[in-house]
Amino acid sequence: MRRIDAHQHFWKLSRGDYGWLTPELSAIYRDFLPDDLRPLMQAEGIDGTVLVQAAPSDAETDFMLSLADENAFIRGVVGWVDFESPDAPARIAELAAHPCLKGLRPMIQDIPDPDWMLHPQRDAAFRALIDHGLVFDALVLPRHLKNLAVLVDRYPEMTVVIDHCAKPDIASGAFEAWAEDMAALATREQVSCKLSGLVTEAGESWNRETLQPYADHVLTVFGPGRVIWGSDWPVCTLAASYSEWCEATAALLQRFDGEARAAILGGNAGRIYGLTRARLSRSSAQFH
Repeated sequence: MRRIDAHQHFWKLSRGDYGWLTPELSAIYRDFLPDDLRPLMQAEGIDGTVLVQAAPSDAETDFMLSLADENAFIRGVVGWVDFESPDAPARIAELAAHPCLKGLRPMIQDIPDPDWMLHPQRDAAFRALIDHGLVFDALVLPRHLKNLAVLVDRYPEMTVVIDHCAKPDIASGAFEAWAEDMAALATREQVSCKLSGLVTEAGESWNRETLQPYADHVLTVFGPGRVIWGSDWPVCTLAASYSEWCEATAALLQRFDGEARAAILGGNAGRIYGLTRARLSRSSAQFH
């Protein structure tokens, strides 16, 4: 079974474009680069990753693509483009020429306007994303889910992956409204969901029993063919180590057989993001 961590980050503080990353987040306020992740992947049998943007800048996307060029275990990159810029289509075309660029992610959770994604001025960027066969990673909160459904229906040909199960407020026990909106989105076949980020939404006192209802709901409404596992490392280390999240994942997925489990833990990421087997072979060789 090929295992893919479909959501991880790297950053270098000296780059200066991670506005959300402050010294108060002491556990992750340092550089995190490929040599930090490689032994963790090897210990858990992870064959490759999808590297996801963590800063709203063109420079960070270029940085991530350079890391992918240098580290073959990075199977794909989800980058950032300024969807508000009139130059967005040209920038998307430029990025899409790189074989590792698999998707784009505006940081919607941090944008004050909850209707941002629906503004007509975004249309050219969404059309370019679709035309170049890229995935739209939806970094959204529960309050965005109804608008996300409208967006999905506006662009039915767009492949959408919801990051971190849309960050339900697990710590406060909020469930019903989130569950209803996620179930509605799951009826759209072009939408998938990442099983990631749950430990940080649950907080330091998380346990498997706390996470299980949220994981079960996503797995039920999307099915094992449209759920993608990711670590959200190193952000996850605010609440759990890489190995602890991998251990929790095994427990959360215990009701699934080998084929369904393999899809969630790697197969779906490979199919949805278009990750190539040739690059996987290169990355596996790096561990030996």
